[in-house]
Amino acid sequence: MSKFKKNNTTVPEVSTASLPDIVFMLLFFFMTVTVMKDDNLNVSNELPNASEIKKLEKKDRVITIHVGRPNDRLVPVLGKEPRIQLGDKFAHLSEIGPYVLSRLTSMPEALRPYAVISLKVDRKTHMGLIKDIKQELRTVGALKVNYTTYEGDVFQNLE
Repeated sequence: MSKFKKNNTTVPEVSTASLPDIVFMLLFFFMTVTVMKDDNLNVSNELPNASEIKKLEKKDRVITIHVGRPNDRLVPVLGKEPRIQLGDKFAHLSEIGPYVLSRLTSMPEALRPYAVISLKVDRKTHMGLIKDIKQELRTVGALKVNYTTYEGDVFQNLE
């Protein structure tokens, strides 16, 4: 019988020379792909619950309007009445139409017919203000309105 020789060869080490390049490429990729949130929420926005919900698929077609009471740090200045927030600033009811039209004109022309107005309304806001907002949207022809909610028991809204 023959004897087998043991090979005492070592496994070559993995080259780490290219690791900084790979890390830099990943960092650059995520820096270019990540979208930063540019709106600061100045109203309290405790959304109501709904039983039948559907997620909006295309976020680039959504124009968001926030409605609710000002945050605790703004209550001494603005009071506790519900306010409308368009982008980063508070607005009056008459400013909704021009804001929506300006956002529509900034969209590509192919997406304008598919634009959706998303109302993020605090659960304690009265329906009268929401009705006035919808009336203002109707005057500028923005008829696709979405209410942003959480999925849950509808009867929790009554609490």
